[in-house]
Amino acid sequence: MKYSQAAFKASYGLSSQLPDHDRPEIVFSGRSNVGKSSLINKLCNRKSLARVSATPGKTATINYYDLGDAYLVDLPGYGYAKVSASERARWDDLINSYFAVSERCTLLVQLLDSRHAPSADDRMMLEYLRHHGIPFVAALTKADKLKKAEAERAAGEFASLCAEYGCKGVILTSAQNGRGVEELQRVIEAAAEAF
Repeated sequence: MKYSQAAFKASYGLSSQLPDHDRPEIVFSGRSNVGKSSLINKLCNRKSLARVSATPGKTATINYYDLGDAYLVDLPGYGYAKVSASERARWDDLINSYFAVSERCTLLVQLLDSRHAPSADDRMMLEYLRHHGIPFVAALTKADKLKKAEAERAAGEFASLCAEYGCKGVILTSAQNGRGVEELQRVIEAAAEAF
């Protein structure tokens, strides 16, 4: 997998625009401001491949990044309250349409903030993944903000919780210091090879 050669492909704001499924798609999901764009940038060793913003809800489209033999797919963040009802309905339609093609998602990387218990929205997403049988791993973000013992405790707690939803593994990550990035790359590569 050529992470360092990753290139932005396109943004899709409507379900009718979604491209044909022709290679493995590794999907990144999480609440607004959990660090999806930052982790994608770290994964690809690029500073600004995915646009990072301090403003929650900035990613309002499904963004595709081309790795040559696979796509990284960045979903809009969920759980951001300051979005109109019509915009929320558009996001819901877009995400549901994406997952309606059952073989589209090769692996989903569910980002959860390692410092906090999952929110109601996080739990709803985990339930959605379980209900639709979507294969996923959990990437616990911002692990650099925790002490070693706190990080280990968080990893254990999240592993227990996520196992109930069919999670295939929990990885502590940090977009700041690169923790867990190589492990996540290996998991992604294994999923893409099994495609």
